[in-house]
Amino acid sequence: MKTTTNQSDIKIAIVDDEPSIVTMLQMVLRREGFNQLYSASSCAEALSLTKRIVPDIILLDIMLPDGSGLELCSKLREYGNPHIFFLTAKTSDLDVLRGFAMGGDDYITKPFNPLEVAARIQARIRRLEPETMAASPMKRPESGIYRFSRFTINEAEGELIVEDQLVPCPAQVFQLLLHFSKYPGIIFSKTQLYDKVWGINGQGDDATVMVHIRRIRERIEIDPGNPKLLLTVRGLGYKLAKESQEQ
Repeated sequence: MKTTTNQSDIKIAIVDDEPSIVTMLQMVLRREGFNQLYSASSCAEALSLTKRIVPDIILLDIMLPDGSGLELCSKLREYGNPHIFFLTAKTSDLDVLRGFAMGGDDYITKPFNPLEVAARIQARIRRLEPETMAASPMKRPESGIYRFSRFTINEAEGELIVEDQLVPCPAQVFQLLLHFSKYPGIIFSKTQLYDKVWGINGQGDDATVMVHIRRIRERIEIDPGNPKLLLTVRGLGYKLAKESQEQ
């Protein structure tokens, strides 16, 4: 996503085959200041639209007439690095976990309040603004580049480099790792992470954070099942090992 917080510059694609839902979302989002709104009602239309406009945010229905939004998700990520919200009537934990595993950044169940969707989008945009922390043990590098023993994360370029290799990283996974990278050695609870990274007043379920932690480990750890960099602190939360930071 672009590094602007001007809502009128954010491109939002709504992919849903129910006209009433598309109309409702467009009406509410336009009222909230989002002007660049686009829609598609099938996988084929969504892929074509994404190639053409490269949206910043995609609201993606899982059940589409010509295929699954879950399978479409990875194809859409070939064009830019959009923040993808899955829209679905499926609410089981397995469905949610599968959505995250397929590359989604957030999960909204139907029926939903369109104002909640707008709030989540606005929260995502706010995460692009410089974060401040009352007591930070680490001065934020002016370059926005954070170097660790096995990986480097470049905030300005939105890149994760692991052992000299560029590693694809979904937007929300990148933002979570970036947050840890800014404050190595600091323990964050699941509630704090959801508040700081998702930006929705700490509201969220444990599964969301756990899945994203796993996805980070799959990218930066030698053995994700036996992590040495992104550690679990039992009963407290997670932290990025300070000893992994380059001096």
